Amino acid sequence: MVAKSSSRSGSSGKAKPTRKTLSKAKKALRSATGKSAAKKKPARKATPARGAKPAQRKSAPPKSARKTQAKPATKSAGKTLAVSPLAPASFPKVADVPGLAMATARAQIKYKTREDLLLAVMPAGTTVAGALTRSRTASAPVEWCRTNLESGEGRVLVSTSGNSNAFTGKAGMDTVKATAAAAAKLAGVRQKDVFIGSTGVIGEVLPAEKITSALPSAFDALQPGGFEAAARAIMTTDTFPKASSRTVEIDGSPVVISGIAKGSGMIAPDLATMLSYIFTNAAISQRTLGALLDINLRDSFNAITVDSDTSTSDTVLLFATGRGPDGEKAPYAPITRPGDPKLRAFRAALADVMQDLAMQVVRDGEGASKFISITVTGGESHNSARRIAMSIANSPLVKTAIAGEDANWGRVVMAVGKAGEPADRDKLAISFGGIKVAKAGQAVAGYDEAPVARHLKGQEIVIEVDVGIGPGAATVYTCDLTYGYISINADYRS
Repeated sequence: MVAKSSSRSGSSGKAKPTRKTLSKAKKALRSATGKSAAKKKPARKATPARGAKPAQRKSAPPKSARKTQAKPATKSAGKTLAVSPLAPASFPKVADVPGLAMATARAQIKYKTREDLLLAVMPAGTTVAGALTRSRTASAPVEWCRTNLESGEGRVLVSTSGNSNAFTGKAGMDTVKATAAAAAKLAGVRQKDVFIGSTGVIGEVLPAEKITSALPSAFDALQPGGFEAAARAIMTTDTFPKASSRTVEIDGSPVVISGIAKGSGMIAPDLATMLSYIFTNAAISQRTLGALLDINLRDSFNAITVDSDTSTSDTVLLFATGRGPDGEKAPYAPITRPGDPKLRAFRAALADVMQDLAMQVVRDGEGASKFISITVTGGESHNSARRIAMSIANSPLVKTAIAGEDANWGRVVMAVGKAGEPADRDKLAISFGGIKVAKAGQAVAGYDEAPVARHLKGQEIVIEVDVGIGPGAATVYTCDLTYGYISINADYRS
């Protein structure tokens, strides 16, 4: 049952803001909309340079993934996790989004020595679209967001890590309501304009006071930028923070799209994945924003898997502040059609950001040592080809063979067959790294395993399969399955 928000909801006494806190929060909000640019407070932590031009990357997996980030290993529940060998070399340059102010805080929900709460605040008129898990055991924050998306306006985002607030019954929704009430009061907005995300352990009650007592200081620290701190605050078993940014123009006005994501395990999305928050200053109607998000889900967040497990908390939210580069309202009328020619560059940039974030999630798969691209052609339809590709990507036998650098392509044959989709055994063709290993339903004549074995020693693995039925084609992305995955998940709650 989805609980509806009300105009009033009880909150912890610790969450009541002082006049000083409210005054500072209002100043931060004005700064975010460009009205007090000269009075911006200096950043408390090192963040990417404001206004820096983001790298214009194509939708293919980033080449920088060949090096690990020059960052210390991540600590999760007191244990040190080595940075994924597939991580980007460094945190990307992320452009500020006019109208957006963010801050992080230590709510100490599970992680005692780092920020675990993200707060984002946006101006009136900000539209929001989202995609949420289809899990039948969805978390309380997911159900709250599902209801609030109907209003089409998003002013505040509160996201926490360490506890997913899932499978916690009435207590879970009570925490969500208390969080929304406290945030709405501090920001001076309606509770239905507050969106909430939580990630972490399932089945443990999340004390509302931990969040509500941390919110006033977070509001007091609001400022533009801070994407790296924001990305780190929503991490759980992630080994590196994930972000992506693009800058384009709409009707001659500069438009930024910048987003963050978290995800490492329990990755097999169904309409969304993990937690991902994307912000833009474009002026776009809520209906059009939703259409653009849906269009790009298929080849980004819905084209990845780490372990075949769909989370109770999967959430993707896309906010559009409708502001010009000066923080004032955009100099063009809000766009109301997804096919509007003015959106051509924006559509391509949004696709890039979403796919980039999705690829980074796979590159941070728990225990991953290899990034795997799987393309299936010859399917009866796109959906049929996609199901076959996912069958291969989710096969423990395929994933462990690749982890062990074993050119056992027979496991791919098995995964194609078990998918339950039309496939012509006697036309089946398989390639690894562009090297054909099987065709016409059998091993190629004179098959030499040596070049395939060399390909499997690399970090970027490419598998191509033609099932010989029709025009359908699909590409999905996954990672290998190593001892590291077992180690991380066996110790997850300790």
